Amino acid sequence: MEMTPTIDLNSTAIAIRIGAAVAAGAVIGLDRELKRKPAGLRTHALVSLGSAVVILATAGASGGDGDAISRAVQGIITGIGFLGAGVIMQHEAERRIEGLTTAASIWIAAGLGIACGAGLVELALIALGAILVVLMGGGAIERWMERRGVGNEKKG
Repeated sequence: MEMTPTIDLNSTAIAIRIGAAVAAGAVIGLDRELKRKPAGLRTHALVSLGSAVVILATAGASGGDGDAISRAVQGIITGIGFLGAGVIMQHEAERRIEGLTTAASIWIAAGLGIACGAGLVELALIALGAILVVLMGGGAIERWMERRGVGNEKKG
């Protein structure tokens, strides 16, 4: 299995990479949407799409220069941190924070877009499967642990 990104930027390759990025982001967003979270299908699809476009544009403009692509990745990850921070809410009176999973899902949607933009669509699809396992199964495991009192000890 070849995992080396390619710089083949013909129309078909671009369409596949962009389509894969939008689809991957949309799948994550659908999970968030169905759980009525603040960032849903459109947000996640756009984050993934935007990341893929930046990587594709950087690869095309730089001739595939690894340093340029690395800087683009760093910029995407930094920028997405601000977007993710916007969905995190702290409720001090109740000593609880919400939105962390949605923030993390926005961050990983950017990662999927980066992978798709770099031509690593297979990596993105495998990662998407793992993400869905975490998002769909993680909540059930957390609820099971809460019912059994695991992790509810007082922290001092």
